[in-house]
Amino acid sequence: MAKSRYSRLPSRKSSSPYTLIFSLFIAFTFLILILLVFGILSIPSSNQNLPKPNDLTSIVHNTVDRNDDEEGKGEQWVEVVSWEPRAFVYHNFLTKEECEYLIDIAKPSMHKSTVVDSETGKSKDSRVRTSSGTFLARGRDKIVRNIEKKIADFTFIPVEHGEGLQVLHYEVGQKYEPHYDYFLDEFNTKNGGQRIATVLMYLC
Repeated sequence: MAKSRYSRLPSRKSSSPYTLIFSLFIAFTFLILILLVFGILSIPSSNQNLPKPNDLTSIVHNTVDRNDDEEGKGEQWVEVVSWEPRAFVYHNFLTKEECEYLIDIAKPSMHKSTVVDSETGKSKDSRVRTSSGTFLARGRDKIVRNIEKKIADFTFIPVEHGEGLQVLHYEVGQKYEPHYDYFLDEFNTKNGGQRIATVLMYLC
Protein backbone atom coordinates (compact mmCIF):
# COMPACT_ATOMS: atom_id res chain seq x y z
CA MET A 1 0.00 0.00 0.00
CA ALA A 2 1.39 3.35 -0.89
CA LYS A 3 1.60 5.92 1.82
CA SER A 4 1.71 9.63 1.16
CA ARG A 5 4.83 11.32 2.51
CA TYR A 6 4.56 14.52 4.54
CA SER A 7 7.43 16.89 5.07
CA ARG A 8 8.51 17.22 8.67
CA LEU A 9 9.64 20.84 8.06
CA PRO A 10 7.08 23.49 8.90
CA SER A 11 5.57 25.21 5.93
CA ARG A 12 7.10 28.63 5.12
CA LYS A 13 4.73 31.48 5.84
CA SER A 14 4.79 34.65 3.79
CA SER A 15 6.33 37.75 5.54
CA SER A 16 3.81 40.15 6.95
CA PRO A 17 3.93 43.81 5.77
CA TYR A 18 4.71 44.89 9.34
CA THR A 19 7.88 42.79 9.42
CA LEU A 20 9.05 44.34 6.13
CA ILE A 21 8.38 47.89 7.35
CA PHE A 22 10.20 47.23 10.64
CA SER A 23 13.23 45.82 8.78
CA LEU A 24 13.37 48.87 6.51
CA PHE A 25 13.13 51.17 9.56
CA ILE A 26 16.05 49.40 11.28
CA ALA A 27 18.17 49.59 8.11
CA PHE A 28 17.37 53.30 7.63
CA THR A 29 18.20 54.09 11.28
CA PHE A 30 21.52 52.25 10.99
CA LEU A 31 22.37 54.21 7.81
CA ILE A 32 21.61 57.55 9.51
CA LEU A 33 23.83 56.63 12.49
CA ILE A 34 26.71 55.75 10.17
CA LEU A 35 26.38 59.10 8.34
CA LEU A 36 26.33 60.99 11.67
CA VAL A 37 29.39 59.15 13.00
CA PHE A 38 31.47 59.97 9.92
CA GLY A 39 30.31 63.59 9.84
CA ILE A 40 28.63 63.25 6.45
CA LEU A 41 25.31 64.27 7.99
CA SER A 42 24.75 66.77 10.79
CA ILE A 43 21.76 67.59 12.96
CA PRO A 44 20.52 71.19 12.61
CA SER A 45 20.95 73.20 15.79
CA SER A 46 19.17 76.26 17.12
CA ASN A 47 22.60 77.58 18.24
CA GLN A 48 24.08 77.86 14.74
CA ASN A 49 24.86 81.56 15.25
CA LEU A 50 26.90 80.93 18.40
CA PRO A 51 30.70 80.63 18.03
CA LYS A 52 32.05 77.10 18.12
CA PRO A 53 34.60 76.17 20.81
CA ASN A 54 38.18 76.90 19.70
CA ASP A 55 36.93 78.51 16.47
CA LEU A 56 39.54 81.21 15.81
CA THR A 57 37.54 82.75 12.96
CA SER A 58 34.59 83.54 15.24
CA ILE A 59 36.95 85.04 17.83
CA VAL A 60 38.39 87.42 15.24
CA HIS A 61 34.95 88.49 14.02
CA ASN A 62 33.75 89.03 17.58
CA THR A 63 36.81 91.13 18.38
CA VAL A 64 36.28 93.26 15.26
CA ASP A 65 32.62 93.80 16.18
CA ARG A 66 33.54 94.92 19.71
CA ASN A 67 36.21 97.35 18.48
CA ASP A 68 34.33 98.99 15.61
CA ASP A 69 34.31 102.34 17.41
CA GLU A 70 38.10 102.36 17.97
CA GLU A 71 40.45 104.33 15.74
CA GLY A 72 43.91 103.33 14.61
CA LYS A 73 43.21 99.65 14.06
CA GLY A 74 43.58 97.71 10.84
CA GLU A 75 41.64 94.72 9.67
CA GLN A 76 41.92 91.87 12.18
CA TRP A 77 42.35 88.33 10.92
CA VAL A 78 44.08 85.13 11.97
CA GLU A 79 46.74 83.45 9.85
CA VAL A 80 47.31 79.78 10.65
CA VAL A 81 51.05 79.05 10.55
CA SER A 82 50.88 75.52 11.98
CA TRP A 83 48.49 73.22 13.85
CA GLU A 84 51.21 70.89 15.19
CA PRO A 85 52.70 72.69 17.02
CA ARG A 86 50.01 75.36 17.21
CA ALA A 87 51.21 78.71 15.86
CA PHE A 88 49.02 81.57 14.67
CA VAL A 89 49.53 85.19 13.61
CA TYR A 90 46.72 87.47 14.77
CA HIS A 91 47.06 90.53 12.55
CA ASN A 92 46.33 93.90 14.22
CA PHE A 93 45.70 92.28 17.59
CA LEU A 94 46.40 95.57 19.40
CA THR A 95 45.22 99.02 18.38
CA LYS A 96 47.70 101.81 17.63
CA GLU A 97 46.67 103.51 20.89
CA GLU A 98 47.31 100.35 22.93
CA CYS A 99 50.77 99.95 21.37
CA GLU A 100 51.71 103.56 22.11
CA TYR A 101 50.38 103.28 25.67
CA LEU A 102 52.49 100.20 26.44
CA ILE A 103 55.60 101.89 25.03
CA ASP A 104 54.98 105.05 27.09
CA ILE A 105 54.49 103.30 30.44
CA ALA A 106 57.44 100.95 29.86
CA LYS A 107 60.06 103.54 28.83
CA PRO A 108 60.89 104.90 32.31
CA SER A 109 61.77 101.46 33.73
CA MET A 110 63.60 99.79 30.82
CA HIS A 111 66.85 98.04 31.73
CA LYS A 112 69.19 95.34 30.39
CA SER A 113 67.30 92.09 29.84
CA THR A 114 68.28 89.07 31.91
CA VAL A 115 67.71 85.32 31.73
CA VAL A 116 66.56 82.84 34.39
CA ASP A 117 69.26 80.82 36.14
CA SER A 118 68.08 77.21 35.88
CA GLU A 119 69.72 76.32 39.21
CA THR A 120 68.60 79.20 41.43
CA GLY A 121 65.57 80.47 39.51
CA LYS A 122 66.86 84.04 39.84
CA SER A 123 67.63 86.50 37.05
CA LYS A 124 71.16 86.81 35.72
CA ASP A 125 72.96 88.68 32.97
CA SER A 126 73.81 86.71 29.84
CA ARG A 127 75.33 87.33 26.43
CA VAL A 128 72.61 85.23 24.79
CA ARG A 129 70.15 88.06 25.47
CA THR A 130 71.17 91.62 24.67
CA SER A 131 67.85 93.49 24.55
CA SER A 132 66.38 95.84 27.14
CA GLY A 133 63.04 95.37 28.84
CA THR A 134 60.73 95.70 31.81
CA PHE A 135 57.83 93.85 33.44
CA LEU A 136 54.37 95.34 33.96
CA ALA A 137 52.35 94.25 36.96
CA ARG A 138 49.41 92.09 36.02
CA GLY A 139 46.17 94.11 35.98
CA ARG A 140 47.97 97.37 36.79
CA ASP A 141 45.35 99.54 35.04
CA LYS A 142 42.27 99.35 32.84
CA ILE A 143 44.12 99.32 29.50
CA VAL A 144 46.51 96.58 30.61
CA ARG A 145 43.58 94.56 31.96
CA ASN A 146 41.77 94.89 28.62
CA ILE A 147 44.87 93.64 26.78
CA GLU A 148 45.23 90.72 29.20
CA LYS A 149 41.55 89.87 28.64
CA LYS A 150 42.07 89.84 24.86
CA ILE A 151 45.03 87.50 25.28
CA ALA A 152 42.95 85.21 27.50
CA ASP A 153 40.09 85.15 24.97
CA PHE A 154 42.45 84.33 22.12
CA THR A 155 44.44 81.60 23.89
CA PHE A 156 41.57 80.09 25.92
CA ILE A 157 43.78 80.45 29.01
CA PRO A 158 42.31 82.36 31.99
CA VAL A 159 43.90 85.69 32.87
CA GLU A 160 44.85 84.44 36.34
CA HIS A 161 47.00 81.72 34.73
CA GLY A 162 49.09 84.25 32.83
CA GLU A 163 52.21 86.23 33.71
CA GLY A 164 52.44 90.00 33.73
CA LEU A 165 53.23 91.64 30.39
CA GLN A 166 56.92 92.01 29.54
CA VAL A 167 57.90 94.86 27.21
CA LEU A 168 61.13 94.35 25.24
CA HIS A 169 63.15 96.64 22.98
CA TYR A 170 65.73 95.50 20.43
CA GLU A 171 68.25 97.88 18.87
CA VAL A 172 69.84 96.96 15.55
CA GLY A 173 72.14 93.98 16.15
CA GLN A 174 70.63 93.03 19.51
CA LYS A 175 69.34 89.48 19.93
CA TYR A 176 67.93 86.69 22.03
CA GLU A 177 69.47 83.44 20.90
CA PRO A 178 67.17 80.42 20.27
CA HIS A 179 65.89 78.98 23.54
CA TYR A 180 63.08 76.96 25.07
CA ASP A 181 60.35 79.09 26.64
CA TYR A 182 59.72 76.90 29.67
CA PHE A 183 61.24 76.75 33.15
CA LEU A 184 63.82 74.26 34.34
CA ASP A 185 63.91 75.44 37.94
CA GLU A 186 61.48 74.75 40.80
CA PHE A 187 61.25 78.39 41.91
CA ASN A 188 59.53 79.80 38.80
CA THR A 189 57.36 76.72 38.39
CA LYS A 190 56.00 77.20 41.92
CA ASN A 191 55.73 80.95 41.40
CA GLY A 192 53.37 80.84 38.42
CA GLY A 193 53.28 77.35 37.00
CA GLN A 194 54.88 76.01 33.85
CA ARG A 195 54.58 77.99 30.64
CA ILE A 196 52.30 76.28 28.11
CA ALA A 197 51.82 79.13 25.62
CA THR A 198 53.58 82.31 24.52
CA VAL A 199 51.99 85.38 22.93
CA LEU A 200 54.26 87.91 21.22
CA MET A 201 52.82 91.34 20.36
CA TYR A 202 54.80 93.71 18.13
CA LEU A 203 54.35 97.34 19.21
CA CYS A 204 54.67 99.17 15.93
